[in-house]
Amino acid sequence: MSLNTFGHLFRVTTWGESHGPALGATVDGCPPGVAVDEAMLQHWLDQRKPGQNKYTTQRQEPDRVRILSGLFEGRTTGTPIQLMIENTDQRSKDYGEIAQAFRPGHADITYHQKYGLRDYRGGGRSSARETAARVAAGGVARAALAALVPGLSITGYMVQIGPHRIDRARFDATQIPLNPFWVPDAQAATEWADYLDGLRKSGNSVGAVIEVVASGVPAGLGAPVYGKLDTDLAAAMMSINAVKGVEIGDGMAAAMLTGVDNADEIRIGNDGQPLFLSNHAGGILGGISTGQEIVVRFAVKPTSSILTPRRTITVAGAETDLITKGRHDPCVGIRAVPVGEAMMACVLLDHLLLDRGQTGGIRGQIG
Repeated sequence: MSLNTFGHLFRVTTWGESHGPALGATVDGCPPGVAVDEAMLQHWLDQRKPGQNKYTTQRQEPDRVRILSGLFEGRTTGTPIQLMIENTDQRSKDYGEIAQAFRPGHADITYHQKYGLRDYRGGGRSSARETAARVAAGGVARAALAALVPGLSITGYMVQIGPHRIDRARFDATQIPLNPFWVPDAQAATEWADYLDGLRKSGNSVGAVIEVVASGVPAGLGAPVYGKLDTDLAAAMMSINAVKGVEIGDGMAAAMLTGVDNADEIRIGNDGQPLFLSNHAGGILGGISTGQEIVVRFAVKPTSSILTPRRTITVAGAETDLITKGRHDPCVGIRAVPVGEAMMACVLLDHLLLDRGQTGGIRGQIG
């Protein structure tokens, strides 16, 4: 299977399947001399791992990451970094009934149509379990960003579950790690718990919207036309399993604005630097970062594996009804938050290295 690599200079290749012995990532292009260790990467993987509460799959995976290459005395050498995460709690027998039937909403049918065969055990390569490798690679990217751009931060959180949105007037970033939904609204967290409990008990699932914000990003990352920062961010987020839509800044809502409302006006700040009076553009203009917060939002569809019977067909072409057994997330968007953060980190580091190679960090002066 081709096209398992993303990035230009900072390149990540993921490998492995949901029910194979292990999965992982090969990270190439990381600058040398960056301090990295397994505990540092484990911090991010622990945020994504399954089985942490009743609102995620009860598959129990420690997601322990091992660094097999690319480090010497705790620092990157500039050579490929091999990351491996062993699978320890596979229950392939849960998937025996779907060996000959296609699960509606899954990639089963398209994998079969394209390749003529598929790993039906948990979805194989199409499983969301693949994202553990991205989070490990994102940990490497975060370490490099911290060394190259001190003060840059990346924060993800949920802003919507099903029809329920957060109240931005109650936005409180300190609440994000204090609830199972990564939601910056304590009242919403309580309301969402009741809502998802009902869906979970009925064997149903629901979608979500995740927002990822990068602060402290320098102006000038990205390039015109085909090298746009927002192009690569959109592709990175869209590549996450179950994502069906991506927007930057106001995104689709910009279509409802007039030019007067949408343009981010500019003044000179007290530090003599450009001061934008709003951020409808999400921190990117013409594909190049403005120095403002970069705001990306993506929509995750409902988990397709549900206990409600769904109509489908078999490999032989017979019609049948199917219940997908196993351990599944009632809202896969919950565990997509650290994945979105990881993809943001990888793309920003990639574009930082691209810019450093082209311009050497030189910037046009204002004033």
